[in-house]
Amino acid sequence: MQKLFLPILVTVTLSVLSVLADYWLKRASESAHAFRSPQFALGTLVYAGSAFGWVYVLRHLKLATVGAVYSVVIVILLALLGVTVFRESLSASEFIGLGCAVMALVLLGRFLAP
Repeated sequence: MQKLFLPILVTVTLSVLSVLADYWLKRASESAHAFRSPQFALGTLVYAGSAFGWVYVLRHLKLATVGAVYSVVIVILLALLGVTVFRESLSASEFIGLGCAVMALVLLGRFLAP
């Protein structure tokens, strides 16, 4: 499990970077000229730069594990970003879905050991 810690930490970090890129792309979408805005360029650069981290992660973890960890973390972080920054609301079923996502990550963690 110890040798999986760093690749999983990098996966979580890449998830955070993706949320940051999504933030900038959301801001760009509010612009009249979204594709020519500095926010679009910044979001695109963050996404492109994260490719280096993905090569490292995919070398050390199974694709299914990477996909599960990334998906759960990104869903939770995007929901938090939407609620806190963009003042979006979540329905009861969305809260239940987030809870299920967290449980999926907990269950996945039980099976990560080699």
